Amino acid sequence: MQSSTLVQLALSGLLAATLPLAMVWMSSDPHKYRKLVWLTAFLTFDLIVFGAFTRLTDSGLGCPDWPGCYGAANPFIAHEQISAAQALLPTGPVTVVKAWIEMIHRYLAMGVGFLCMALMGTAWLQWRRSNSVQFRPLLPTAVFVAVCVQGAFGALTVTMKLQPVIVTMHLLLAMGLLFMLCWLGARQDAAVGGRPEMAQCAALSRPTVSTVSTVSMVSLRVLALVSALVLGVQIALGGWVSTNYATLACADFPLCAGQVFPDMDFGHGFTLWRELGKTAAGHYLPFSALTAIHWVHRHFAYVAAAILGFTAWRAMAMPDLRGTARKIAIVLALQLAAGIATVYFAFPLAIAVLHNAGAALLVALVAMLNYQIKHRFSAAAHARPPT
Repeated sequence: MQSSTLVQLALSGLLAATLPLAMVWMSSDPHKYRKLVWLTAFLTFDLIVFGAFTRLTDSGLGCPDWPGCYGAANPFIAHEQISAAQALLPTGPVTVVKAWIEMIHRYLAMGVGFLCMALMGTAWLQWRRSNSVQFRPLLPTAVFVAVCVQGAFGALTVTMKLQPVIVTMHLLLAMGLLFMLCWLGARQDAAVGGRPEMAQCAALSRPTVSTVSTVSMVSLRVLALVSALVLGVQIALGGWVSTNYATLACADFPLCAGQVFPDMDFGHGFTLWRELGKTAAGHYLPFSALTAIHWVHRHFAYVAAAILGFTAWRAMAMPDLRGTARKIAIVLALQLAAGIATVYFAFPLAIAVLHNAGAALLVALVAMLNYQIKHRFSAAAHARPPT
């Protein structure tokens, strides 16, 4: 690929980041860094949703090379090659529409990369100037490293022809990036007084209350961490369903092929290193393997829903956590409904994309809840008088 093409691609990514950066620095908000964090988190959420749309429309190979499209910076320049591929196989992976979907996804990803770079640079600069806890640069640096690794997996997704384990890892890294950004955003909220945790924790300084509250907070903190882990496992299983095209392997609900335990091949279904649609030996993947993939995701959803629901219920007992806990409960209910609707309506695109969006929204909310509990626990420990 020519250097001029790489420059054009970099400029496209920078252009995608220019508008949000301008919105931040030209705003009257005195806490611009906080605004930049949340705007980056919002665009990362958008990137995940659009990535789901890209995958679900089979546009992942709309441009079969990386980072450009047939060596060009945009599908306009590569129109001749794309049209030729579409003429040979009109319903194949390369069409004009799919090429644009894939490249828009890449431009947005590059824009998020530039924003993460701005977050890291600003954090280091402000940390050196003020040494403020608000600008501790470790997490923004980790965010930048994560987005670089995510970009590498984006390249592997294309060059390894949508190998399921690579695509699933690409999804998990995106969710991990969103989790870190929302944690960072919650930290900014606490630092600038955007949340009432400090005022709530002042009440914990009374000895008769603090002991009970501390025990309660420890158990809730463990529950929130377990919820984050379980949610990650469920998203990995969902990604494995999607990347193996196993969404309709069970076409009925709540049974699967009219049975509680249908014919399932767990060995081939959960062999990680293999080509799309193939076994590790190179044979076609049996349908029973797809059934196993879908069945595990569906039934682990019950476990994830129970744990996240119980965590949200426990968090609602604390006034400063109630808002986030209620949002988790609402999104969780909608997410379950979307999953059932995906099967019931035989995989409509809009509902499938919303199902992915619901997973991302749960990641964001669980990240914020975990930080709020951590912050509340730390504030209570500092507020408690020495014995």
